[in-house]
Amino acid sequence: MVDPDHAWNTIVSSVKPLPAAARAYSRCLNYYLAQPVLADRDIPAADRSAMDGFAVRAGDLAAAPATLRVVGEVSAGSAAQPALAAGECVRIFTGANIPPAADAVVMLEDTEAMADDTVTILSPVAQGRHILRRGENARQGMVLLPRGFRFDAVALSVCAAVGCVEPEVHARPRIAVITTGAELKPPGATVGVHEIRDSNGPLLVAAVAEHGFGSAAWVCVTDDRAKLLRALRQALENSDVILITGGVSVGKYDLVPDVIKEAGGTIHYHGIAMKPGKPQLFATAGAHRSIFGLPGNPLSVLTGFHEFVLPAMRYLAGCPEAGCRRLLRLPLVSAVTTKGRQWNYLLGRLVLAPGGTAVEPVPNAGSADFVAGSKAHGTIIVPLGVSSIPAGGCVDYRSWSLL
Repeated sequence: MVDPDHAWNTIVSSVKPLPAAARAYSRCLNYYLAQPVLADRDIPAADRSAMDGFAVRAGDLAAAPATLRVVGEVSAGSAAQPALAAGECVRIFTGANIPPAADAVVMLEDTEAMADDTVTILSPVAQGRHILRRGENARQGMVLLPRGFRFDAVALSVCAAVGCVEPEVHARPRIAVITTGAELKPPGATVGVHEIRDSNGPLLVAAVAEHGFGSAAWVCVTDDRAKLLRALRQALENSDVILITGGVSVGKYDLVPDVIKEAGGTIHYHGIAMKPGKPQLFATAGAHRSIFGLPGNPLSVLTGFHEFVLPAMRYLAGCPEAGCRRLLRLPLVSAVTTKGRQWNYLLGRLVLAPGGTAVEPVPNAGSADFVAGSKAHGTIIVPLGVSSIPAGGCVDYRSWSLL
């Protein structure tokens, strides 16, 4: 067996990010940038007013209150550049360009209207007051979104603002899910005491979509070698990442390892020193196909997906390796104990403690306890050789939500 870090390093050394291409910015949500997005000009492109009020020459207000003559008006979007001499001001609105001779803006609230063409400024104003300087946010050519940035709503708005309407992004991996087991029945089926409804399929399909990777194909097959081989070969034709649950251990009906080999796959590891999820495997087929075999118990599926499968999907989609497996470092609400014989992944949920956010262990009755899984937000990671961590001790925590 390998340790979790070795497993991850094996995955990264065996795959590479998918090709990149230009894509309409409005369709880039959850994609990763292959090339940075740059400022096409200074932002803002000119000195602009941060307030509604009057553009003035600060020197004219040294002895304020002072009455100035209003000689023009500039609104947002106007190209007007009214001349401004001593004793004069220009009515201005938020976002409007500052007239050439003005060096400050007085808020409307700090003035008193007089006749139509004059205004009284009630107090002095410092040079530069309420002015957004040209290039204050960014200079032309500055990197605004770096390579590897994951597109969110704000990133889309940045692209729109700088005219980057077709950024270059990596393709997202196409995902297939194969659940196996003679005991599995469809979620809507009536089941006997010897049967269970397939919950792993819906879990993985939803998790793939939840993390921004679109719709996954899903098929459930019995413990039949020919049917499993047919399902795997079809998935290899249409998908970049194949997730198989069940059948990955060493029992009579654990057919997955041999079927992967028969389909032309190469298994890079089979067994990780972790609990839950020890029997899981990783394989590749051809140049661009990744196969993950996960044990059938729900908590093993949850742990394996978030520890290895999801980070690998991110890596294939162009996420920098350092961002693929982010951790939180949080204090424990109560102590945890393990046998220390392997890496342990304990269910945990986030709570608000007196000192801030903390993680609370969630008891469970074993790796088949999907009810306990529904009460958790992620896993507490206890390294090999560590048998106990006291309340208040800090732990690595893997969130199942977006980070």
